Amino acid sequence: MPLFGTDGVRGLANGSLTSDLALTLAQATAVVLGQGRTADARRAAGKRLSAVVARDPRVSGEFLAAAVSAGLASSGVDVYDAGVLPTPAAAFLIADIDADFGVMVSASHNPAPDNGIKIFARGGVKLPDVVENRIEEAMSGPKLQPTGAAVGRIRRFADAEDRYVVHLLGSLPHRLDGIHVVLDCAHGAASGVSPETFRDAGAQVTVIGADPDGWNINDGVGSTHLGPLAETVVRLGADVGIAHDGDADRCLAVDAAGNIVDGDQLMAIIAVSMKERGHLAHDTLVATVMSNLGLHRAMNDHGITVLQTAVGDRYVLEGMNEGGYSLGGEQSGHVIMSEFATTGDGLLTGLHLVAEMARKKATLAELASIMTVYPQVLINVKDVDRSRAATDVEVQAAVAAATAELGDSGRVLLRPSGTEQLVRVMVEAADEATARRHADRLVDVVRERLAL
Repeated sequence: MPLFGTDGVRGLANGSLTSDLALTLAQATAVVLGQGRTADARRAAGKRLSAVVARDPRVSGEFLAAAVSAGLASSGVDVYDAGVLPTPAAAFLIADIDADFGVMVSASHNPAPDNGIKIFARGGVKLPDVVENRIEEAMSGPKLQPTGAAVGRIRRFADAEDRYVVHLLGSLPHRLDGIHVVLDCAHGAASGVSPETFRDAGAQVTVIGADPDGWNINDGVGSTHLGPLAETVVRLGADVGIAHDGDADRCLAVDAAGNIVDGDQLMAIIAVSMKERGHLAHDTLVATVMSNLGLHRAMNDHGITVLQTAVGDRYVLEGMNEGGYSLGGEQSGHVIMSEFATTGDGLLTGLHLVAEMARKKATLAELASIMTVYPQVLINVKDVDRSRAATDVEVQAAVAAATAELGDSGRVLLRPSGTEQLVRVMVEAADEATARRHADRLVDVVRERLAL
């Protein structure tokens, strides 16, 4: 099984993801990403390569980040230890100080016993599959083992948080004065920097989920558990709630009545705002095939094209880079604004959402009303041969029949999993009963035709 998944290397800390693996992975990263003209020029000038290392507050992040730093320094790389910061902050800092690459130690929205290692190339961009494969191969090859003055140094990146806050504030088109925001930081990496940034932008801020102890990250709070945020917003009469996940590369929201505003709705609001202000490149939004039909219709009503990609923020990024687009994202709350970030940034997204409320003097419910969310039924059909989903005649005929019956009032998506023997059946319709009926019918056909 490949070491790298859809978002770096992830596993049970001290189980499958050990300090030995982290050190070896860092050494291999130095070998692979330490190549190229820029790296060669730096060495020729007598300079060592440099990398930014950051982590979320999981207790295992302490020894894993130390192992990563040791692996890099022992390979002749100077390490800037940024401590606990969001993933998008690490990506920004790599570009900001012109580091050669960087590493984020985090398992994002996973529970505390898990952890992960995300690697970014120069400029703070995620690695393509081919480079990840090269790093995995290099783990069993020779390592860089400089001695004397050629070994790397590990330094505390003292102004890392300040640089990131200044960057975020500089991106805002409007201050947030007069808006009461409740922030749920998931006891994660944004617990310090998010409240500070929203307050500096002018918002009145109430904070929950911002007391990380190493074990409580994502535990009943954050973007995967929106109940506490909704309850707090309603109880306090706040204007809006913003939820991050453990490494703050996601953002979801709730309006003043406690209603959830998901990533599709956030993208719709921000896309229209960017178009009105002349910042939406080619009047195009990049989204995955899982985005709601309501997003497509809302964007069409506002003269915005939706470009679809495979599921995963890395594929959204690829689509954005290939077409020179400025906005993309996923229903889960990964929103990428390429003018200011190279990856999903939950703080950036939340700030720009609230700035739009302030700019238009509108409630979040009013802004979100530009998009009608179609009921969506998603069923994972397990223990089936995913490889035959696209070629089985009867399965495809069932998909075509459901699509024809729904017409313009719905959508059908049948998608094999990229990692498991299962097929995902997704149906959207004008009402949930219709969506459920078509989904159940398709599930029966898939089970019958593709059973292992």
